[in-house]
Amino acid sequence: MTLKFAVFGDSIAYGQGASATADTVAQRLSADLTAHDLPNEVRVFAVPGAQSRDLRAQIERGLAWRPQLALIIIGANDLTRFVPPEQAAAQLAEAVRRLRATGTEVVVAPAPDLSVVPWVPPQMRAVVRAGSQLLHDAQSRAVLAQGARVADFGMASSAGFAVDPGLFSADRFHPSSAGYAVIAGALAATVREAATAARSSDRTPGG
Repeated sequence: MTLKFAVFGDSIAYGQGASATADTVAQRLSADLTAHDLPNEVRVFAVPGAQSRDLRAQIERGLAWRPQLALIIIGANDLTRFVPPEQAAAQLAEAVRRLRATGTEVVVAPAPDLSVVPWVPPQMRAVVRAGSQLLHDAQSRAVLAQGARVADFGMASSAGFAVDPGLFSADRFHPSSAGYAVIAGALAATVREAATAARSSDRTPGG
C-alpha cells in the first residue's frame, strides 16, 4: 500500500528557504519513509505565512485527497503576530480533530523557539523564548487530547540553530537546506511511527 502523506502548515512545512525541493521537510520525510519500507506519495498543502487560523482551508483541500498520514507544522506566525496561545492551540486542535475523524494518523510539530532567530535582539531572547514555550506547550496539550502525536523540533532542536548561522537561509529567518535536514531528522522517528500505524490500521480514511 502506498500511503497518502499530506503536509500542512506554514513556510517551514512548505519548505521556504530550501535550495531544492528535495531538501524540504516533506521530501526528506517522504524519502525516509520509503527507505524504511513505507512507500508513500507526499503532497504539500502548506502555505507560507499561514497561522493556525488558516489550517481550516488547508485541511479542507487536503481531506479531498483522503490522506492516511498528515504532518502539521505551525506556530511561528502565531508568535510573530501575537496570537494568544490558547486561541492558536484551539484552532490547531480543530484541524487535528477533523483529520482524526477520517482515520488519518496525525503528527504535529508545535511552535519553534523563535529566540534563536538571528534578528531577535539579545535582550529580547528570554522573552521570546518564554512566549515560544507557552504556545508550544498549549499546542502540545491540545493535539495530544485529539489523538495526534507530537514531534518536537521547535524547542528541543533549537540549540543547533542558536550556534550555527548556516542552518538559516539568506533571510535569516527561514531554515536553509541544512536547517531542514536538522528539522526532518528531529521529526522522522515520530512520522515513521505514525506511518506504520496508518499502514497497519487497514482502513480507508473517511470510510
